[in-house]
Amino acid sequence: MNIAIVGSGLVGQAWAIVFARGGHRVKMWDGDPSAVGQAARLIEKQVSDLRAAGLIEDAAGLISRISGCASLEEVMSGADYVQESLPERLEMKKEIFARMDALAPPTTILASSTSSIPASAFTEDLAGRARCLIAHPVNPPYLVPVVEICGAPWTDAKVIQQTWDVMEGVGQKPVKIHRELKGFVLNRLQGALLREAFRLVEQGYVDAEGLDVTVREGLGLRWSFMGPFETIDLNAPEGLADYARRFNDMYQTIATEQTSTEPWSEAVIEKLEAQRRSILPKEKLLERRLWRDRRLMALAAHKKSAE
Repeated sequence: MNIAIVGSGLVGQAWAIVFARGGHRVKMWDGDPSAVGQAARLIEKQVSDLRAAGLIEDAAGLISRISGCASLEEVMSGADYVQESLPERLEMKKEIFARMDALAPPTTILASSTSSIPASAFTEDLAGRARCLIAHPVNPPYLVPVVEICGAPWTDAKVIQQTWDVMEGVGQKPVKIHRELKGFVLNRLQGALLREAFRLVEQGYVDAEGLDVTVREGLGLRWSFMGPFETIDLNAPEGLADYARRFNDMYQTIATEQTSTEPWSEAVIEKLEAQRRSILPKEKLLERRLWRDRRLMALAAHKKSAE
């Protein structure tokens, strides 16, 4: 299969690795002429790390399947599937999808990596709108495999199924979002947790590190291999319904304190920023991101060995 990556930033680079690792030919393009070359160098480093972690064997073969293009016309030529990963700006999405729709062969699937914008917001006026949808990853998708697949009201069901098949074929874990909603499912769940986390710090119940320890050494350990519904299903003698009936009143009481929709205040943002910078100076952020990716590689290797 011929894959086109439109946008060669961090997400585009990661998608290139996913598809090339899955055996597909990948072409990349970016509006910045120098970005594709920079992306190629970063991809080589990421692939080298994957090889060192034992997650791939033929690093050279993977790299050889990725190439850069000088124009949008070139990257779209002969593409079977397109993954757009440009910045999160609606007008930019509208413009690039209009151009891609005009250039792509009629059977080409046009997918966006957007993390919050529904496909209907930028595909409604396109002649080929039925082949447009969202395939929202978690960064980096070559280490975190879930992909949220969400069509617009007019997306062809066959396109959704084909995208699901493409994702399964390259080792991702697709999830179908049945109706459009802003932020899809993953970011809404993350947003709910973040809102409560900010509130607990703002009101003085815990500091940034204490909150992170609670998730990292508590909830996160179970969530690395099971979701919240399976978690509660196993946390009561008779399963999920038993848990819900035991703890419904407690959660209802807590929920009455979680009804605020106020934005995060500058005061709490500054408070958390100061706490995080005391733990991790800004100049060490990149080093820590690379550490995170190595830990994710180790976790991926562990989960692969347990399959």
